[in-house]
Amino acid sequence: MTIQTATFAGGCFWCMVKPFDELPGIHGILSGYTGGTIQNPTYEQVKSGTTGHKEAVQIQYDPSLFPYEKLLELYWQQIDPTDDGGQFIDRGESYRAIIFYHSEEQRKAAEASKKKLEQSGRFKKTIVTPIQEAAPFYPAEEYHQNFHKKNPEKYKQERTESGRDSFASENWQGTNSR
Repeated sequence: MTIQTATFAGGCFWCMVKPFDELPGIHGILSGYTGGTIQNPTYEQVKSGTTGHKEAVQIQYDPSLFPYEKLLELYWQQIDPTDDGGQFIDRGESYRAIIFYHSEEQRKAAEASKKKLEQSGRFKKTIVTPIQEAAPFYPAEEYHQNFHKKNPEKYKQERTESGRDSFASENWQGTNSR
């Protein structure tokens, strides 16, 4: 069994874990920070928008059970790919959506997936989610890990109030946006 890594920024990392959690072939998901200028940033530093880091999730997966292309399909359903200023209620640089690739194969798959979404006509606005080479990833503090399991009511409230669920419902009807 070969385990690979995928890294996605999509706004609040709390909301990016559950959709991928407990799927066949997913071996772990970490909430954390990537793409910035300092080592081992804290939540407060990242949230301030001064480090260049994004809140992100790093997914360990078995591509024979859950191919990267399926991860990408599910990723697009979690974000507003037309919003470059953050995601939903979370605004600013640290909440921008970005696909971070770990290999040339992932880069090509991400670009093909983005092109397919652009050509689908699903969105009237331009798809602005960048695809960038993976940078060092720093796990977030323990209280951020598996937030949806530790605080299910707060998690549900945050997703609803953020506008993420209504956006997914409006734009991804008939798909499993989890």
